[in-house]
Amino acid sequence: MSTAIITGASRGLGFAVAAELAAAGWNLVIDARDEPALATAARALGEMGQGQVEPIAGDVADDGHAVALVEAAIAIGDFTVLINNASLLGPSPQPPLAEYPIETYERVIAANVVAPLRLIQLSLPYLRELRGTVINVTSDAAVEPYPGWGGYGSSKAGLEQLSNVLAAEEPEVNVYWIDPGDMRTRMQQEAFPDEDISDRPAPETRAPALIDLIDGDLPSGRYQAEHLLTEQVVA
Repeated sequence: MSTAIITGASRGLGFAVAAELAAAGWNLVIDARDEPALATAARALGEMGQGQVEPIAGDVADDGHAVALVEAAIAIGDFTVLINNASLLGPSPQPPLAEYPIETYERVIAANVVAPLRLIQLSLPYLRELRGTVINVTSDAAVEPYPGWGGYGSSKAGLEQLSNVLAAEEPEVNVYWIDPGDMRTRMQQEAFPDEDISDRPAPETRAPALIDLIDGDLPSGRYQAEHLLTEQVVA
């Protein structure tokens, strides 16, 4: 049984992907800032399969927490997948860049760019050995100029270029950055506090796209979940 680290796995897309892997027998190291929610998620995942589930609560931007996640995956063994799913939205509603609080922007960059890179750096020695996989969850806000989304969007743009360069530098590792699209998640509701988001797809419908990247042989690069799933249906 292989081992995967999934950040931000107490709910939403992170939990949905963890559920798919747990059902397939994977060992999981999962994290979230909300310890009670993470514990609940871990119990549910443990009931889905025979693999080990190791919940470690904390902030991905904390260096000690990042080290703990990777050490746990190494201890379990056969560490082959890192999924950087955790993200910090920032203010809600999103302010224009002219009014964006710099201190908040620094935290957004730390969580959405610096933290994934730190986890990648810690994981690479093990992922290289087993032709492992890095999946960084991005957003269309990284490539589209949505007014009011300069803070979050630029952090995801940074993550995308980081992923792009990493793919060029690490040919022995599969590096994917995937846009899952709008989903019916708490972050989506926080981003649009006055909107009814009940028409958005559930994260469970997008999780199979990430599983396709893990199980398939696609080249490193940027992918959209909707396109991957559509191609799968056509095939």
